Amino acid sequence: MPGLKFLPLVLKYLVRHRGRSLLSLGGVATAMFLFCSVQAMQQGVREATVRNANDTKLVVYRQDRYCPFTSNLPQNYEARIAKIPGVKSVVPVKVAVSNCRTGLDVVTFRGIPSDSFDLGSFSHAQITDGSVESWKRRSDAALLGERVAARRGLKVGDRAEIGGITIYVAGIMRSPEPQDQNVGYTHLDFIQRAGDNRAGIVTQFNVTVTDPGQLEATAKAIDDEFRTAQEPTTTWSEKNFVARATSDILEIITFARWLGWGCVVGVFALVFNAIVLSVQDRIKDHAIMQTLGYTNGLVARLIIAESMMISLAGGFLGVLAGVGVMSWGSFSLSVEGLSINIHAGWATVLFGLFLSAVTGILAGLVPAWQASRREIAACFRAV
Repeated sequence: MPGLKFLPLVLKYLVRHRGRSLLSLGGVATAMFLFCSVQAMQQGVREATVRNANDTKLVVYRQDRYCPFTSNLPQNYEARIAKIPGVKSVVPVKVAVSNCRTGLDVVTFRGIPSDSFDLGSFSHAQITDGSVESWKRRSDAALLGERVAARRGLKVGDRAEIGGITIYVAGIMRSPEPQDQNVGYTHLDFIQRAGDNRAGIVTQFNVTVTDPGQLEATAKAIDDEFRTAQEPTTTWSEKNFVARATSDILEIITFARWLGWGCVVGVFALVFNAIVLSVQDRIKDHAIMQTLGYTNGLVARLIIAESMMISLAGGFLGVLAGVGVMSWGSFSLSVEGLSINIHAGWATVLFGLFLSAVTGILAGLVPAWQASRREIAACFRAV
C-alpha cells in the first residue's frame, strides 16, 4: 500500500466525483448493515445453543410435550429430583408467555419459589435496580431482565399489564445467561393463579448439577426416576433444550447466512464498478503521473488504496448503524417462551470491518492491474 504522504491524493480522487462516491458509500453501508444484522442473529444462536464444558444446567420437561402450555408436572417432583446424586439445586418453574407465537417482542414470565434467589440458584444474576427484598414483599412483583425492561421502557416502581398479567416491577436483573435477559421472574403461586389457576402444577424444573462432566448421567437418572410415573419426564441440557425448541427458527437463521454473504458480493460489485469508472476517468491523470516518475506499481497501489478506503468507510457506517439499531432495539427472537438475543458484539464489528477492507482490496485488483499495464503513449491516445 502507498505511504501516508499519498493519502491526500487518494482522498482527492474520492471527492472528485462526490455523487458517485456517495452512492457507492451508501450502497456499501446498506449491504454491510444487512450483513451485520445476519451476523448478530448468528451470534445470538451460538450463545443460546452451543454447549461448553462448564454448562451445569438441565431442564426437566414433560415427556412428549413441546410447548409450555402443554407441559404439566407435579410440583412435588422437586423433592425427588433433589435426592438424585449429582443434583446441586432444583427450581420448579411455571412458565406463562405473553404470545406463544414467534415474535420479536414476546415476554416470558417464570414463576419460581420466593427463596430461589437465596438458595443461590441465581447467583450469576445481578440486580442493577430495585432489590430482591422488594420482590419478596409483594405477591405481584416481578424481576425483569434488562433487555425486556429496556424494550418495554419499564423501570422499578412501574405497573404493567403484559399478556393479561398485571405486575409490579420490583427490580431489573442483569445476567450473562441468554434465557434470563428477556423474562420476568414472579412468585410461583402468583403465576399459577394468573395462568391456568392450577396450584401444585409447574411447567418444568431447572436443575443445577455439581459436576459438568456428569450432566448427561444426571439427566438420565432423573428420567429413570419418573419413567413409570403418570407424568414421565424428558431432561435436556439447557442449551440442547433451546436448540430443540427453536429448531425451525434456527433453520431460517442458517439460511439467512447466505443472505449475508450475498451482501458481501453486492459490496464487491459496487466497489468494483465505482473504481472501474473512476480509473477510466483518470487515464490522462495516470499518464501524467507516469511522466512525473510515478511507477506502475505505485499507480496500482493508489487505486487499491482508493478501493479499500471507500469500502472500509461504507462498511464502517453500515456496521455502526447495525450495532446502534441492535443496541437500541434490544431485539430478541422468542419461540415458545425461549429467547435468542439479537445483538452485535465486538467480534461482529471487527469481522465486518475486516471483511469490508478485504472486499475493497479484491475489488480494486483488476482495475489496478489494468491501469498499471498501460503505456504512457496509450494513455494519451485514450484521452
